[in-house]
Amino acid sequence: MFGPLGISLAPQISKSRTLYRWFKPIANWYAQTAGYRQMGLKYDDLLVEEREDVQKAIGRLTPREAYDRIYRFRIASQASVLHKNLPKEQWVKPEEDIRYLKPHVEEVSKEDTERAKWDNVQVQRKR
Repeated sequence: MFGPLGISLAPQISKSRTLYRWFKPIANWYAQTAGYRQMGLKYDDLLVEEREDVQKAIGRLTPREAYDRIYRFRIASQASVLHKNLPKEQWVKPEEDIRYLKPHVEEVSKEDTERAKWDNVQVQRKR
């Protein structure tokens, strides 16, 4: 429920078929209304980059993923300057909008918690 990216009810909702059927259309509507797909961005492109764990995760992207991320930002910036959305054929489709950065952020968070545990270990001498 609590993760490095905040509170999420998604695991509980996806386990329940009834809740999933209720929330899936709302989630699709919200993602469409948010407008980031019309600008050519994916959901993980919206994560706040100033966070240390997100910066480390971005550093772990493959060169191709990093290039694609920067390209999407440039295309979105150009569309923003022109005050226009991209043509419909250039929008990010829902099936293409995968969470490419989330696994890296979770991995960094797990490593940080493990490092914090090991940093606080007290070594005691046996008598």
